[in-house]
Amino acid sequence: MRAYERFLKYVTIATPSDDSSNTVPTSACQFDLANVLVDELCALGLDARVDDKCYVYAILPATAGYESATKIGFIAHMDTSPDFNGVGVKPCIIQNYDGGNVKLGASDRALTVAAFPHLPSLAGRTLITTDGTTLLGADDKAGVAEIITLLERLIESGEPHGQISVCFTPDEEVGSGADHFDIAAFDAEFAYTVDGGAEGEVEFENFNACGAKFEINGFNIHPGSAKDTMINAQLLAMEINSMLPAGQTPRDTDGYDGFYHLCSMSGSVEKAELYYIVRDHSDEIFEQRKRTLSKIEAEMNRRWGEETVKLTVKEQYRNMREKILPCYHLIDNALDATREQGIEPHVCPVRGGTDGARLSYMGLPCPNLGTGGYAFHGPYEHITVEGMDIVVNILHGIVKRYAAR
Repeated sequence: MRAYERFLKYVTIATPSDDSSNTVPTSACQFDLANVLVDELCALGLDARVDDKCYVYAILPATAGYESATKIGFIAHMDTSPDFNGVGVKPCIIQNYDGGNVKLGASDRALTVAAFPHLPSLAGRTLITTDGTTLLGADDKAGVAEIITLLERLIESGEPHGQISVCFTPDEEVGSGADHFDIAAFDAEFAYTVDGGAEGEVEFENFNACGAKFEINGFNIHPGSAKDTMINAQLLAMEINSMLPAGQTPRDTDGYDGFYHLCSMSGSVEKAELYYIVRDHSDEIFEQRKRTLSKIEAEMNRRWGEETVKLTVKEQYRNMREKILPCYHLIDNALDATREQGIEPHVCPVRGGTDGARLSYMGLPCPNLGTGGYAFHGPYEHITVEGMDIVVNILHGIVKRYAAR
C-alpha cells in the first residue's frame, strides 16, 4: 500500500487536540485513530499497543545478525491543530496537477500561486487538498502514514535492518506531545520526527519557546462619573501590545528571526487578558524577550498601580541544536538519503517546535524530517502523492545506512 492511501483514510478520522483541556489526551477522539493504527501495526505482525495516555508504541525487531546495529526510531503525532476546523475532512484529489490556481471545493477559498509560489513546482503530480472548509491533517497524519508504509516495505521485502522503534503521539499541537513519552519503552538510541514540510527538509534547530499571559485588572464605574477613576482593562491591553518592539510579529519575520505573536485577547472594562507565544532561536535573545515582557509588566503597574497587571510566563521547549550537534551522523545520514532520491536537501531552522525538541532534552536526540506537506493548520493545507512516496524512500535510506553501521 502506498503512503497516500493510508493518509486518505487517516484524515477522515477527526483528531483535533484541545488547548483548553486538562485531560490526557486533551481530546478523547485521538484514541479513534490510535486504535486504528494499533490494528494496522498488529496486522503487519508487530507487537503494538496504545497506552492509557494515547501513545502508540511498536517495535520492528532487528533482522537476525543485525541485533548490534544502531536502534533507530521514527515518531509522528496523531492530533491536528485546534486552530482550524479539523472535523469532517473531505480531501480533494487532483491528478496531473497543472501547477496553477486551485479552487477549494465549493468554498470561496483557493490555492493561488500568488500566495503559494511553490505550486508550479508540483505540476504533473497528484495533488491532495482540502475542500476549503477544514484543514487537511497532513500535519502530521502524513508522517504517520509514511512511517507505517516504511514498516510494511521492510517487512514484505525481508531486507536486513536493525531494530526500528515507532511511536505516534497525542497532543503535539498543544505543546504536550512529549509529556508522557516513555523513552525506555520506545527503546531507541536515536530517532527522527517526521513532522516537517516539503520532502527533503532536514531540521535540527528550532525555536526556544514560551507562552506569556497578561492578566489585567481594571476598575469599572459609570462612564458619566469616570473622570480620573475608571481604569479600562481593554485599553490597558492595547497599551501593553503597543509597548512591544515594532516589526517583531510572525508576519514581519522569517529564518532565524524571533517574534512575539498575539494569539488571543479577551476582556471587558473590568478585566482583560492577552495571550502571546514568544519565539527565538538564540538563547540570549530569547531571554531578552522574556525580560522585555517583565519590564512591560513593571511599567504598567508603576503607571496604574500595583497588581493591575500580572504576567505569567510558561516555558514550552528549547532549541534542540546543542543536543543534535554531538550526534551529527543523524543529519549526515538524512542528507545522504535525501540526495539519493535526486533531491538537494533543504536544511533549515524550524519556525516552531516538534516533539523531538523536547525529546532531545530528555535523552533521545531527535531531528525532524519533512513529510511532503505545505501550508499546515488551515484550509490551504496540501500535499502530493509523489512527495509522500519520496519521504518513504528517504526513511528507507536512513534505515539502510544505520543497518550498515
